[in-house]
Amino acid sequence: MRRDEFIRLTAGMAVAAPLLHACSEKRNGSTVIPGEIVGASAAAGHLLRDHSFNPPAEYETREVVIIGAGVSGLSAARYLSQQGIKDLIVLDLEQQPGGNAASGRNAFSRYPWGAHYVPVPNNNLTEYLSFLEEAKVITGYDQAGLPVYDEFYLCHDPEERLYINGHWQEGLIPNFGLNAAELAEFKKFFSLIDHFKKLKGSDGLDAFSIPVDTSSRDESLRALDRVTMKAWLDSQHLTSEYIRWYIDYCTRDDFGTPYDVVSAWAGIHYFASRKGKAANAAYNDVLTWEQGNGFLIEALRQNLDGKIATGALATSVNATADGVKVSYLDVASRQLRGLKARHCILAVPQFVAARLLGDTERGKAVTDHFRYVPWMVANLTVGDLHERGGQPASWDNVIYGSASLGYVDATHQQVQQRKERRNLTYYLPLTHTSPEVARREAFRAGHAFWAEKVLADLQRVHPDIRERTERIDIMLWGHAMVQPRPGMVTGEVRKALSKSVGAAIHFAHTDLAGVSIFEEGFYQGIKAARKLLEQT
Repeated sequence: MRRDEFIRLTAGMAVAAPLLHACSEKRNGSTVIPGEIVGASAAAGHLLRDHSFNPPAEYETREVVIIGAGVSGLSAARYLSQQGIKDLIVLDLEQQPGGNAASGRNAFSRYPWGAHYVPVPNNNLTEYLSFLEEAKVITGYDQAGLPVYDEFYLCHDPEERLYINGHWQEGLIPNFGLNAAELAEFKKFFSLIDHFKKLKGSDGLDAFSIPVDTSSRDESLRALDRVTMKAWLDSQHLTSEYIRWYIDYCTRDDFGTPYDVVSAWAGIHYFASRKGKAANAAYNDVLTWEQGNGFLIEALRQNLDGKIATGALATSVNATADGVKVSYLDVASRQLRGLKARHCILAVPQFVAARLLGDTERGKAVTDHFRYVPWMVANLTVGDLHERGGQPASWDNVIYGSASLGYVDATHQQVQQRKERRNLTYYLPLTHTSPEVARREAFRAGHAFWAEKVLADLQRVHPDIRERTERIDIMLWGHAMVQPRPGMVTGEVRKALSKSVGAAIHFAHTDLAGVSIFEEGFYQGIKAARKLLEQT
């Protein structure tokens, strides 16, 4: 790309973005609720896809370059720093680190822009538990050696509710208005899950474990990765519309993938891999914060001051005889810069890694086998809302039959809750069509379209939502997470793509696990960092 062309494009993006996305105008005689579409920086990111760049004129020397400041990249940087590697830099396109665990704030509270909780961890994840202790999420251990979690970080009551059959019920597992046969199907399903929780394969490993690659490789279990969750439910004669809805809700929540598309292995893993024990919490309790997993991002980067460069679009990564050369664009200054390093960790999705490396074979493998689902996340600032009958307002609020996953109340975690204003974070995985089509549709739509979609859904449970909403901001995640479709988790492609390129280039991202959860990102970073240290 010529310099004058780049200046024209980036200047155009800077001017056009607020004009395209700001929304406070009059429409049909009524005032549209104000707000805007914020990040992620798709327009700048597409410069990498659509244009080529000349090499920078100069290169600064570093020992390690990490590209991507999501959970994996920050985890790798933290681990390397703890091991004495101080001369490192983390590059990230966005203006704040965090990836899909990013967060925002306004006058009333902080709030998540993506991942918003972590379940109580499994007790064998010693590095993860140590991190949570460092972050003061774990305050100590009891006489039995079980972790004690800070009560302020365990989800406050009331925790969750489901609007079903005209009533808010407690909990998300449907029960209000169900008959005996429908309730019996849930009992049967959770009995099967309990079996899988305790099951070990012929290799002695847990059938379902975290990280994914510590799970058993028993062929009878791997076979579950060759069918969809729907097919497995069919085989177990679990046919109630309520259980089908619940499983679909869960797989779209964690994987952005409908139950008739997701692998049965991944679907069962969602339920059977969680086995954490604590002195003051159960395995199914969750840890959460006003800003969601943004709290954990802050903890990961605590000792990385001066080592994270935001607004930095990596444009190429090239292996050299003694390491690697990295080119990146400083978006604010419009300057192309270069780094020479002994090692590079690509903590980015594999479709991005392929472009950075100029690796067409890797790119084809990703195109053929990986699908990344887009999401829309909305943050609403609201006043006091009218409530339907039943369970009172909770942290997690889900509507039966909705295409959305409902909303969480960020202000619910405040020690002193404010009643006059609340921040609600609404989640919608765009699973109504193929990811490619949904992605195109998402970025073509404006703020008014998305605001209306959110309000129309929530009006079913809060009839005065339009009058009581003061602002709606929208985040579009074009490639929020990889979908664990049949064959991905136990297949060979993701494992082949995770192998280092020579001694200098290593990979870390949840798409290499097939399951996009915090623990996977955390351990992907550590795994890549250890590979790097083996070559040092």
